[in-house]
Amino acid sequence: MLKNRIISSSILISVISAALYADWHRMFSISLAGILVVILIIAGLYEFFKMMEKKGISNYKYFGIAMGAILPLSILFRFELTKRWELLFIVVALLGLILMQFRRRNNSGVVIDISTTLFGILYVSWFFSFLIKIAYLPAGVGLLITVVLITKLGDIGAFLIGSRFGKTPLIPRISPKKSVEGAAGGLIFSVLAALICQPLLSLSYLHVAAIGLALGILGQLGDLSESLIKRDCQVKDSGSIFPGLGGVLDSIDSILFTAPAFYFYLSAVLK
Repeated sequence: MLKNRIISSSILISVISAALYADWHRMFSISLAGILVVILIIAGLYEFFKMMEKKGISNYKYFGIAMGAILPLSILFRFELTKRWELLFIVVALLGLILMQFRRRNNSGVVIDISTTLFGILYVSWFFSFLIKIAYLPAGVGLLITVVLITKLGDIGAFLIGSRFGKTPLIPRISPKKSVEGAAGGLIFSVLAALICQPLLSLSYLHVAAIGLALGILGQLGDLSESLIKRDCQVKDSGSIFPGLGGVLDSIDSILFTAPAFYFYLSAVLK
């Protein structure tokens, strides 16, 4: 299991890094990475909606997947009807879900079905789409690699340290195997990853270490949040596409929180 987890995580990091550091035009590299993001979003949404179905919650799976794919594609190709295109998109998605209710034969579960579908779009698609936004920032290629490395190396560190030294349960109600020692190890790995990426950020080492710590915490919260959803749905993994890691959603859960936070932080700092 440990070997599979390390191999799977390494493959994810390598694929993204190779796509971004390829000796092609910058915009082509961003497009390639953006397409990868869209594919992961589609797969992640499918797994999310399937988990909801296993729990007995009906949802508009294919509508949610379609809308969830359009959102990152609009960001990738910079299609904006208004300055707040994403908010307009969310309003349109909600309106579409409400209109679809008129075809139902009964009113039972309307709020739950709409809420679940919209939550999936926001949680998986919108949050993960911030990776594309980061890529479009000045020096975005390095920034994108930075947030991925900090987050995923934190995941690896938490698993390595937790499996070897973990004795104190972190939140057993949500994730019985996660330990305080593993969480601390993950934070250390995240900080080390940030320090390694310091040349890509062009900030002081202290500043970079603080970013690594903050993203490390958010990454673990993202992991715990998905564990909470799986616990509620009574499933062990969201899927089985990656050996040792489970499904796509299991692999990107930690990035769902770090990507938006990193983008908003950079947007404020780079002004």
